[in-house]
Amino acid sequence: MTNGNGSPFEDGAPPQLNVLAQYIKDFSFENPNAPNSLSAQEQQPSISIQINVAANSMGENDYEIALAIEGKAESGEMLLFSFELSYAGMFRIQNVPQDSLHPFVMIECPRLLFPFAREIIANAVRNGGFPPLLLDPVDFVGLYRQNLARQAELQQQGKPS
Repeated sequence: MTNGNGSPFEDGAPPQLNVLAQYIKDFSFENPNAPNSLSAQEQQPSISIQINVAANSMGENDYEIALAIEGKAESGEMLLFSFELSYAGMFRIQNVPQDSLHPFVMIECPRLLFPFAREIIANAVRNGGFPPLLLDPVDFVGLYRQNLARQAELQQQGKPS
């Protein structure tokens, strides 16, 4: 059996990724200036979003991957809403070469979790009285490369990553 590139799979078996569970670890939505924040705004609100990925080994082939998504919308000086979501999944990963495991965990697993986290945020914002906030798809490959570059830069400066 081959891996599609003509070379055989490690141990003769193709890579496997199983989603064992998905869950909200922590979630907060705040609408501190309601009902004033719900009135028509003169300008489009500014929205800022921050996304982080964390991974923890939970055994030989099991990993917990957590997406941390924070965001807020402001209009001028007024905070319209803010949210923090930690959405995680338990994954079983088998037959992935060791040198490919880290990118696999940090790219493919969050890619599977993101649509569910996006829906939770959209529903919470809508239930808070605002139009649903539909987050754009995330380039987890780019995010991974960005984090690697930041870690390399910190190592060059002699700072812990």
